Amino acid sequence: MRPVKAFLPFALILLIIACNPYSQKIEEAEKFILQLKEKGETAGLAVAVSVDSTIIFSKGFGIANLEQQVPATSNKTKFRIGSVSKALTSAAIGKLFYEGKIDLDKPVQEYVPYFPEKRWPTTVRQVGGHLAGIRHYRDNEFMLAKHFDTVREGLDIFMYDTLLSAPGERYKYSSYGWNLMSAVVEGASGENFLDYMDENIFRPLKMDNTIADINDSIIVNRSGFYSMDDGNIINAPYVDNSYKWAGGGFISTMEDIVKFGNAMLYNKIFPEKIKDTLTTTQLTNSGDETGYGIGWGTGTNKFGREFYGHGGGSVGGCGNFIVFPEEKLVIAYFTNDSRAPVGNEIHELAEIFMSDEGTKAN
Repeated sequence: MRPVKAFLPFALILLIIACNPYSQKIEEAEKFILQLKEKGETAGLAVAVSVDSTIIFSKGFGIANLEQQVPATSNKTKFRIGSVSKALTSAAIGKLFYEGKIDLDKPVQEYVPYFPEKRWPTTVRQVGGHLAGIRHYRDNEFMLAKHFDTVREGLDIFMYDTLLSAPGERYKYSSYGWNLMSAVVEGASGENFLDYMDENIFRPLKMDNTIADINDSIIVNRSGFYSMDDGNIINAPYVDNSYKWAGGGFISTMEDIVKFGNAMLYNKIFPEKIKDTLTTTQLTNSGDETGYGIGWGTGTNKFGREFYGHGGGSVGGCGNFIVFPEEKLVIAYFTNDSRAPVGNEIHELAEIFMSDEGTKAN
């Protein structure tokens, strides 16, 4: 007969599970995630969720690298986070604003003197809120494979083009506007953009797994990048994101993204009033809300929850990242697939953890 003590570890595990107030919600969340994975035919994905700054759920599903059969994880696998990069860059803008090095209502030429003057003056705030009239990708620009050595070189793609509309006239999403915002960071700080992000945002927050997706560097645990072709998973086309670090060029883990969300939620980068400036919707000239602040989408979802966050789509990766300030919940969800259901679905996934009645996702 085995000693009783041999059974204690398993008994303790059962006790921990029984005492975990989220155990049933975690089980429900995993079922929902697996349904999304099957629906999107996604190779690999990862999710991390925190409440009151404590991670309550963190897990990878599927494969990060198909050829090497490396499992996806939420704390090691570095996914392309696409436009969530804008939210990271927004923190740099906020820090420089707090330090008095940026005036959001000054023309961008104040910090980027080489950016051509247009028919109308354009402010930093308008550029950051997609209200500047700067165009988005054109033709196959999303698939660029050319390497750009500097932020300045990346601006050459669009900076001589005519504005699509007068600044403030209408909301028009533009990743190129955030190329310009990285030039603003350089001009205001006097530092290289990537160096500034590393020294002032990533290192202080211990975001050790967040880095620019530099193609010629060996980056440990970088995911593979995939797409679908007639129901088959294939390698995504080769691209070089060096022309758009600020707007869509970083890679990160889900736990790092949640760490960043909590830094925003608990004002670890700058005071509440700065965060409010970044995450409060801007208005068009006619007074219409855009649902976007400076690098952050913001609003109230279908469950009546106020949120701010950002989605991201890349060649070989897409996902979403949301902060629910009232509930103190932060959630990040990314895949290594060019297309996957990660839009409104993340709100449904988050609701599983917040609803007292179980999920309201239908």
